[in-house]
Amino acid sequence: MADIKYIGHSAFEIKTGEKSILIDPYVSVNPKYNWRDSNITDIFITHGHADHIGEALEIAREKNAVITAVYELANYCEKHDCRTRGVNLGGWLDYDWGKAVFLPAFHSSSLPDGSYAGCAASILLDIEGIRIYHAGDTGLCAEMKIIKELYRPNVAMLPVGGTYTMDVEHAAIAADWLGAQTVIPMHYQPETDLQRFQQLIQANNKACAILNQEQI
Repeated sequence: MADIKYIGHSAFEIKTGEKSILIDPYVSVNPKYNWRDSNITDIFITHGHADHIGEALEIAREKNAVITAVYELANYCEKHDCRTRGVNLGGWLDYDWGKAVFLPAFHSSSLPDGSYAGCAASILLDIEGIRIYHAGDTGLCAEMKIIKELYRPNVAMLPVGGTYTMDVEHAAIAADWLGAQTVIPMHYQPETDLQRFQQLIQANNKACAILNQEQI
């Protein structure tokens, strides 16, 4: 079974077999995480903001990993000497460990120099029969009901910090609309009321897995 590790902010490592997948690898937020110890083959980036690109370019170059991102963002990464796979929303992408699909997110997306990075996305991964949904940065949107109907995610990683994304109340509604059995909060601040989020989630009989990045 795939092993999910929360690095911090919106960054996750998912291990499947001997391979590791990174999502939004802003890994410098957690000095205890050493990406050089992992066999990273693929990196997914939801949008172009610096706190989601993170250290993707450095990691991709050193590990010879492929960055999958929306076309404009992939082009930016390619210009920085990375192997890339430029995509857009709506079609299954095949990998030797499973498959993925880029789906809508309601958020802005620009590159570190301020230029256009394509649309923001959420990403659903199908690994070993488990469907893992990373919402990226987003507000609550009706597409989440469609994602439940079409893809039935088992795990949902949802931003809960407010201001730039959903807050805990809206994220709890998102969890209900998505129907995932396990919900992992991300993209929050120290003052975010995670206990309140957990209570709202559990009111709908779902598991709220608040992963502690200090355990890495």
